[in-house]
Amino acid sequence: MKLNEIADRPGARKERMRIGRGIGSGKGKTGGRGGKGQTARAGVSIKGFEGGQMPLHRRLAKRGFNNIFALDLNEVNIGRVQAAIDKGRLATDGVVNAETLVDAGILSRARDGVRLLGGGELTTKLQFEVYGASKSAVAAVEKLGGTVKILRPPPPQKEADESGK
Repeated sequence: MKLNEIADRPGARKERMRIGRGIGSGKGKTGGRGGKGQTARAGVSIKGFEGGQMPLHRRLAKRGFNNIFALDLNEVNIGRVQAAIDKGRLATDGVVNAETLVDAGILSRARDGVRLLGGGELTTKLQFEVYGASKSAVAAVEKLGGTVKILRPPPPQKEADESGK
């Protein structure tokens, strides 16, 4: 067999039917588009249309909302930080922040900030500068003599009215 003798198996390719060429062809008159009406026309867009009845997507209640002010934080366990130190990818002398975590390969990219979590075990004294941290993570770092600097601004305090209410 040669390359020029290769062919599809019989019936693998179908001839295109020329529709709309007389009633005797079987595909004449309406040309496979059925009867009259909206779907027989070009440019029909009736996705979700239910014949005038209120469509399902409008009958169901709307739920939830998208908070445009929500921050997309990276979450890092102290165990992953310790694993990077053990592999020699993270230095212990400087400050550990989002940039150093990206350089060490712990994070793929720094988003809006880093939240330090207490999963795993830390055995090295470190100085962290993170957007937020859990109580267990702060306790684990400070137990070894390290520090955790929280970069998140503190929530606003409610001030007492002057009228005494």
